[in-house]
Amino acid sequence: MLHPDAARLTRRYLSAADRLLPGRITHFYVVGSAALGAWRAGGSDIDVVAAVDGGFTAGDLRRLRVLHPVGNATPVVRALLRARVTVPGTVNAVYVSAADLRRPVTAIRPLASHTGNSFARGRAFDVNPVVWKVLRERGIPLRGPAPGALGLDPEPERLRAWNLENLHGYWHSWAEKALAGKTPGKPLVAARSAGRSLTTWGALGVSRLHRTVATGDIVSKEGAGEYALDTFAPRWHPLIRTALAHRRAEPLPAGLARDPDLADRARRLRLTGAFVMEVIADADRL
Repeated sequence: MLHPDAARLTRRYLSAADRLLPGRITHFYVVGSAALGAWRAGGSDIDVVAAVDGGFTAGDLRRLRVLHPVGNATPVVRALLRARVTVPGTVNAVYVSAADLRRPVTAIRPLASHTGNSFARGRAFDVNPVVWKVLRERGIPLRGPAPGALGLDPEPERLRAWNLENLHGYWHSWAEKALAGKTPGKPLVAARSAGRSLTTWGALGVSRLHRTVATGDIVSKEGAGEYALDTFAPRWHPLIRTALAHRRAEPLPAGLARDPDLADRARRLRLTGAFVMEVIADADRL
């Protein structure tokens, strides 16, 4: 079931898309944390996969570029998107041609995508084996047939290699920056929570990939945190519990709040970088 708030935000976005691109969107599916049952109001964005009839003209792309602030339309959201801040509740979308839905996912050329305040023509990170597996197995249709009827090919034989490549690409670079005391990763919700947002993004994000490499399953960030507690050495548990508490918008237990490695932003960031490196090394050993 789609969370009522996520459903409201997503339908508002789709309504705006229909006004800007009337009759073009034939399929529209919610993926990501909302599809995995882990969406949190005030803490999660919403990921969707949309398919359109045919391609996009230059005029279509111009209209699509303005859809993100219009479809996520509140003055606060528009201001934060312009300020390069990730806003909980924002709908992020990837667009593909409906005629390509039966193709192997790595052979699909995306038409466009927008994430946060970034708009891209002809490319989209979320057209990949992980997202397509979630779409086929857990995707929530707001328009179009059930995902299982689409003939999707998430290329399961590529899933493990794709995750390992992601670990050695984006995540290794992310960890190097964190260990050097530099701010890595994606835009943040707010400056006051920057440190814990980075810890949550790093510790839970990399644990999700490890879980997929190890088992072939795809879980939410919270599920990845619980998996990490069961998988990695106890010395990492305070960091993982800190990440889970921030993700769940819960207060830190008193012991964690007083931990000098977790209370200091710079030390916590370096510790997160070290954990990411540990997870990558362990994934290589699997």
